[in-house]
Amino acid sequence: SPTAMENSSDVIIFTLHGLNETRSNKYIFFAFTLLFYLLITFLNLTLIATVLLEKSLHEPMYIFICNLSVNALYGTAGLYPKLLVDFLSDTHMISYTACIIQIFVIYSYVYCELTNLTVMAFDRYVAICRPLEYHVIMTPLTVTKCLMISWISSLFDLIILILLTIRLPLCGSHIEKLYCENWSVVKLSCVDTTINNVYGYTLIIKYTVKFFLIIYSYIFIIRACLKSVESRTKFIQTCLPHLITLISFGVTMLFDAMYTRYGSRNTPQSLRNIMAVEFLVIPPLLNPLIYGLNMTRIRRTVFRLCSRKIKILL
Repeated sequence: SPTAMENSSDVIIFTLHGLNETRSNKYIFFAFTLLFYLLITFLNLTLIATVLLEKSLHEPMYIFICNLSVNALYGTAGLYPKLLVDFLSDTHMISYTACIIQIFVIYSYVYCELTNLTVMAFDRYVAICRPLEYHVIMTPLTVTKCLMISWISSLFDLIILILLTIRLPLCGSHIEKLYCENWSVVKLSCVDTTINNVYGYTLIIKYTVKFFLIIYSYIFIIRACLKSVESRTKFIQTCLPHLITLISFGVTMLFDAMYTRYGSRNTPQSLRNIMAVEFLVIPPLLNPLIYGLNMTRIRRTVFRLCSRKIKILL
């Protein structure tokens, strides 16, 4: 691979170096990754189908949970198919165009996830702190707007990020990760990347503010829950899964952000890989399990739909 290039149009192929240590056990890694991907797909599709098929679940909270699962399928599609192909290949290459598409999909998944979790926190705040006004505030139109905001604002942020990246001339083609990631591409630039860095930190601040808005809303929710047994029950059934989802996503994203910006090359490759993909393994797998097992109405609906299918088959 060429190491010095005049501009970005010359860099047609990137080399991914994250899988160099997996070659001796590549079939084992392939099998486990495929199993994980199939499990994530099955669990999220089950949750989506349950919410769509059951009319009693056509409520704001369940629609937002459904949106989380749609986003999980979208985000994991940006990583797993390419990763599975790489496990079976001796050369780990990705074209410039495919690299930019992968960055777009993975980053928009992250931004949409956090925006959707913010919307869900607002929904729980209204349900517990202002229950009499819930159906007035959370109308179908409000829910539609919230869903559109979670996707459109995320995609808008990403379009600017991508435009700032593709304008850069590059002087290298080696990416020290399992997949294409924006900061890894920006670091290969031959020119000053101050604008990219400033915009990157702007996005970090923006989504950190959203994270703290969720925490702030939960201070009011917990305070309200302490006043009555009914509110405490509602909190355990609907808010606790959301908090677990938020914490798992926040922690995995923190690991990835810290590794991306400050990770040492002396850190074992396997540990770096785990830190790099946690946010596309744990939340997509954990979310449908948490909501499916903890939320009574979803659990009952899944069991009822499954028993109905078994009866038809028998």
